[in-house]
Amino acid sequence: MFGKLFKCLREYKKYAILTPVAVGLEVVLECIIPFLTAELVGNIENGCGMDVIVKYGVILLVMALASLLFGAIAGKTCAVATAGFAKNLRKDIFYRIQGFSFENIDKFSTSSLVTRLTTDVQFASMAFSMIIRVAVRSPFMLVFAFVMAFVMGGSLAWMFAAVVPFLGFGLFLIIKIVMPIFKNVFKKYDALNESVQENVKAIRVVKSFVREDYEKKKFEEASENVRADFTRAERILAFNNPLMQVCLHINMIFVMTYGSWVVVSSAGLDLQVAQLSALLTYSFMILNSLMMISMIFVMITISIESCRRCIEVLDEESTILSPENGAKDIADGSIEFKDVMFRYPGNNKVDALDNINLSIPSGATVGIIGSTGSSKSTLIQLICRLYDVSGGEVKVGGLNVKDYDLETLRNGVAVVLQKNILFSGTIKENLRWGDPNATDEQLEEAAALACADEFINQFPEGYDTYIEQGGVNVSGGQKQRLCIARALLKKPKILILDDSTSAVDTRTDAKIRKAMREYIPSTTKIIIAQRTASVEDADFIVVMDNGRIDAVGSHKQLMENNAIYRDIYISQNKAGAGDE
Repeated sequence: MFGKLFKCLREYKKYAILTPVAVGLEVVLECIIPFLTAELVGNIENGCGMDVIVKYGVILLVMALASLLFGAIAGKTCAVATAGFAKNLRKDIFYRIQGFSFENIDKFSTSSLVTRLTTDVQFASMAFSMIIRVAVRSPFMLVFAFVMAFVMGGSLAWMFAAVVPFLGFGLFLIIKIVMPIFKNVFKKYDALNESVQENVKAIRVVKSFVREDYEKKKFEEASENVRADFTRAERILAFNNPLMQVCLHINMIFVMTYGSWVVVSSAGLDLQVAQLSALLTYSFMILNSLMMISMIFVMITISIESCRRCIEVLDEESTILSPENGAKDIADGSIEFKDVMFRYPGNNKVDALDNINLSIPSGATVGIIGSTGSSKSTLIQLICRLYDVSGGEVKVGGLNVKDYDLETLRNGVAVVLQKNILFSGTIKENLRWGDPNATDEQLEEAAALACADEFINQFPEGYDTYIEQGGVNVSGGQKQRLCIARALLKKPKILILDDSTSAVDTRTDAKIRKAMREYIPSTTKIIIAQRTASVEDADFIVVMDNGRIDAVGSHKQLMENNAIYRDIYISQNKAGAGDE
């Protein structure tokens, strides 16, 4: 898992390599200093002159400064490598998400993906920082300090080694208990983010229904669940430090007691005071190293689940991919549904679409109408492969949509979805999603065709007016017209309007449809609508019912022969009910 994550280093690899090298040199110098100090003390006891003291003093000063320098280098390179690793990991996850199909997005959920891009990347980068610096320093310091302790204290140093198995067993038990808790807590993070996301996105609905207290309670419950699990985990992890402190302080008390006895009883022949002093210094180094190792275990224990969740996204393959040597050209806008079946992923019982057979000639204007939940939107999502069919096939321009290069197919199909989305930026920037190279004149032409110029020209800054995130500073109807203008700029082979004129009045709706007929006559136009007025003048109308095609025909034919269409029309035009 960590091997996969380390691939995100790329241009920061040299900093990740320099960090442990600098740390290693820092540790070596730190461990030699007590040894030289002990030698200096021994020479002083033997009556050395000032020249020896000055010599050792200069050497110790140089070594201390060199250790400081290597520590500073390690800190800088670690910071650069960690920040770069986090940037690349976040970028790789984001890029991977961009290639996901709707099915992949549904599998993870939006809130979970947001958590992985933020909280999980943060924990993964913290673990990485620990690994390249502290996880190198602490074991290296531990080993080196043990070696130097044996050099200075001989068999007495074995007491430090004796405590390690006990500490290792204690850490193993702690981690074994804590890991499942952390695995569960990140799922609750997802729920917390989902609560925030839903509330912020639907804040107008929350306020209009006066549901602030309900949302606060929901958030509080989600937050409390996260707190409870983290508290439980931290409470268990808290045993780590006392366990280590007790073991090592008992060990140090024994070393000091026994070491002092050896110094006194042997009159300094077996162990000198300077050696005992150095031994105690190394014992503090060993204690500090073990404490840092325990901290590394804690941090990595917390981060392992985050790392796994990041890898889960990176390893996820999109369920919809471009074929090798996929077709790069769409002959025309003809569409054919042949024995199409579709079932949403995870729903193994209900078919959203059942045995759909429909042929739409290029350049035709087709209306799709039906009750809520009749799978109108589902049908059109198969055309540009937002989902893939479960059975049968969908053809565009005489070729199966699965045989097209995905970018080519989606560039040839413009969809104005039911939920219109605008991005933060100017009106010009939003419109140029349809054509990045569109001139100002082309933008104005598309806006005029979508009847968006009526309100754009009223803004003080016109097409340079800034659109807030989500388009909150424009009305629903204005947002729809901007989205239609954006789609028209693509000059697609197929244009799909998924109930995208529901927020505009019937007069404006009629003007938009007229403009489309004249501006893009060769483009196949599919209009999904709730209002029969929006599809009356279509070449033919498809009536959907419960995932099936109930009828196909003109407005007049359906009024005569189809009860569903007739009922919809009459309910919307009660004044004309007596004429029918």
